[in-house]
Amino acid sequence: MKTTITQYSRIKQIYFVMSLALLLFSCQSKDKAGDDEDAKVVSQTPVTVTGVDNSALIDYVDLNATSTTLQKNYVKSNANGYVQEVNAQLGQNVSKGQVLFTIKTKEAQTIGNSINVLDTTFKFSGVNKIKASAPGYISLLSHQAGDYVQDGEQLAIISDRSSFIFLMQLPYELRQYVQTGQNVDLTLPGGTKITGRVNSFMPTVDTVAQTQGVVIKVNPDRQIPENLVAKARIVKSSKSNSQSLPKSAILANETQTDFWVMKLINDSTAIKVPVKEGLQSGDRVEILSPKFSGKDRIVISGNYGLPDTAKVKIVAQ
Repeated sequence: MKTTITQYSRIKQIYFVMSLALLLFSCQSKDKAGDDEDAKVVSQTPVTVTGVDNSALIDYVDLNATSTTLQKNYVKSNANGYVQEVNAQLGQNVSKGQVLFTIKTKEAQTIGNSINVLDTTFKFSGVNKIKASAPGYISLLSHQAGDYVQDGEQLAIISDRSSFIFLMQLPYELRQYVQTGQNVDLTLPGGTKITGRVNSFMPTVDTVAQTQGVVIKVNPDRQIPENLVAKARIVKSSKSNSQSLPKSAILANETQTDFWVMKLINDSTAIKVPVKEGLQSGDRVEILSPKFSGKDRIVISGNYGLPDTAKVKIVAQ
């Protein structure tokens, strides 16, 4: 009987130890499963996605173009004397033949009307009228009434409005993209847009900058001041219908020789897809290959450093 009780006690002890071991193992399994589940949640990278766009792409460059007048007419004195009247102001529009200055010669100022008193038929006044030789506006006024001037001295400058142009400095390596007669879009400070036409090329190139002056004619009736700097857009190439993605969707290696995107194959998995770039326009990049469908979703943020077949979580943009 004593032996039976002892065996029974041992059986209870073995059962207790086994139950305790089973309980500990069960707890460890649950903890491990929970850790694995947490790890899976943590490994999901939050990303935003976009689709492929099919639209027109334009590759262009913006260059500075400065307004100026090519033709300037110099108004000069035709005698030594004193300026009696000035009929011109800075910025004033004048017509051809309009009297701008009245000059009384030095001799007439000295002698006065003595000669006319001696001989009434002589009709000597000694007053010369200086007229505008061409239409335009007064861009420089050098003298005022009472000034003494010499023969041939400059009195004013008339800028010929009909010769008003924008002079664009074109890097010579872009010469192939600009031809005589082509239209050029000009954007003035403030956002106003006008259209000009390439009229001619300057015969010299700047030694340091290696740029060539390009004359762009605009409507001369439009009142635009000189020395205004506008942006001239030169189109290098364009395509009417090409698939493109934002630049942020394109990833590259350190040497910029291989390019790829991360494409979603389901709501939580992104794979690496090599791509070939084409035309770049603004923040868009043409994708020459492969051909994506309209339903494909491409990662545009959170994609940096993602491995192939990465776990992701889509978040709202």
